[in-house]
Amino acid sequence: MSNMAMQPTDITTDRTNDRLTELEIKASFSEDLLEQLNQVIIRQQRQLDALARELERLRQQLPETGSGGFSRAGDELPPHY
Repeated sequence: MSNMAMQPTDITTDRTNDRLTELEIKASFSEDLLEQLNQVIIRQQRQLDALARELERLRQQLPETGSGGFSRAGDELPPHY
């Protein structure tokens, strides 16, 4: 049987199998890339959360306007006064 020419259905089956293998490889790479992107998003969200907490902490350190503090940098007296 090995000396027999390949039938058209055999060629079609081989092409289909090759295409299926290529699609499986592409799907695998796509899944890996998606997981990497998810990890980047998780890391960035954690950074955003940390920055938001730091911003809130800094806002709480600022004096309230109208509490006797200077409201603008130009309102401060120079150090020699």
